[in-house]
Amino acid sequence: MLDIKHVTKVFFPGTVNEKVALEDINLHVDEGDVVSVIGSNGSGKSTLFNMIAGTFPVTCGTITLDGKDITRAPEYKRAFEIGRIFQDPTKGTSANMSIQDNMLLSLKKGMRGIGFSLTNENKQLFRKLIEPVGLQDRLEDNVGLLSGGQRQALTLIMACMAKPKLLLLDEHTAALDPGNARIVMQLSEEYISREHLTAMMITHNMQFAIEFGNKLIMMDEGKIILEVSGEEKKKLTVPDLIQRFREIRKKDFASDEELLTEAD
Repeated sequence: MLDIKHVTKVFFPGTVNEKVALEDINLHVDEGDVVSVIGSNGSGKSTLFNMIAGTFPVTCGTITLDGKDITRAPEYKRAFEIGRIFQDPTKGTSANMSIQDNMLLSLKKGMRGIGFSLTNENKQLFRKLIEPVGLQDRLEDNVGLLSGGQRQALTLIMACMAKPKLLLLDEHTAALDPGNARIVMQLSEEYISREHLTAMMITHNMQFAIEFGNKLIMMDEGKIILEVSGEEKKKLTVPDLIQRFREIRKKDFASDEELLTEAD
């Protein structure tokens, strides 16, 4: 489904500021896989997502999505097939538009070109989708009136409505308080499972990484250093991951950039 082959990203090549952010990354994600991505600050996690989404061009290597080479495809074209939710809850919605208008735009994106309007049928669908977060009676409220947790939950629901071929969750709970983070994580699992989506999630919460999905990759210094899936992943514990990192890299975490944190 997603194939990343020998992808390298070098910023400012040939200058004194040259930095290798990703080095010879190879990764295969099957349709329906849900992948947790972990690693210390600067390990290349967000750069990997930026390469997949087309935010920055790759230096070398190829990226294929559902059999189609998207290596040189611009970000706006990939956005029709790749959904992305960021850490900042304000990035996925329009604050000056109502909840129902925001959701209508996502529904339109998922319909791939079919005409659309705000019908009673659509409103009933929207109420049903946002009922788990208690927003079913606020469809006409502007999104800017919502709390950060509510807004991120709405962003998640909208992203799943569009039925992307790949959903990227880029530390989407990091800016939330522990209670809202847990709620958004539960919603993520429910909606991804219900819509049969393929997803990847960057997280700094070790417990979330273990609990979420069927595959886990660990990154460090621009490389994938560990990949576990299936039963092996289910048996992982927080100490296991820390020990794996120490064994593979022969080092401990820097005091100011712990690899991950335990669940709150």
